Amino acid sequence: MESKKYLDDISEIKNMMNKSSRFISLSGLSGVMAGIYALGGAWLAHSKISADRMSAYSDLSEMETILQERELTIELLMIAGGVLVLALGTGILLSIRKAKREGEKIWNHSSKRLVINFFIPLLAGGLFSIAMLQYGYLSLVAPATLVFYGLACVNASKYTYGDVRYLGIANIVLGLIATQFVGYGLFFWAMGFGVLHILYGTLMYYRYDRAKQD
Repeated sequence: MESKKYLDDISEIKNMMNKSSRFISLSGLSGVMAGIYALGGAWLAHSKISADRMSAYSDLSEMETILQERELTIELLMIAGGVLVLALGTGILLSIRKAKREGEKIWNHSSKRLVINFFIPLLAGGLFSIAMLQYGYLSLVAPATLVFYGLACVNASKYTYGDVRYLGIANIVLGLIATQFVGYGLFFWAMGFGVLHILYGTLMYYRYDRAKQD
């Protein structure tokens, strides 16, 4: 009897330490929604690229061709930005709802460290990708975003669910593989930000969110 009480006390202390050091209000559904947004963005980007390739560049001057290519790049950046805003917005709203349901604070020491450690590699990767677009290395943009996003997940996993680390590693590996398949960047981007996110979010939902509701 005393042994069981002792083990229960240790388990409670461990849970308290885990809550104080890790942000555990991330919603699994936010991962699923982020994946759906990414697949929608990939489809829209593919449609834009396909339409651009079908246009008759041969009838345009060199300057008009450059301007049209720049317009396509801006449109693709807007699609990527829209996916990012939707994914972050949904993640924040669902995490707030989950935190309220569990009586936790959404903005605390753990969540601050999570945001900082996640956004440092993410912002670095975003600026690096813009630089590659600037200098014409279009084929490496998708692999770079996957690798830097994976690094952001690995870096942030110390302050939230450890499973985020595996999502990050999977995206890093996928991004490195994509560097060897030039021309299929959009496919790998859809796999990393879309399919992997849906699978990860579903796993997280049934492992943490649904388990607590039951």
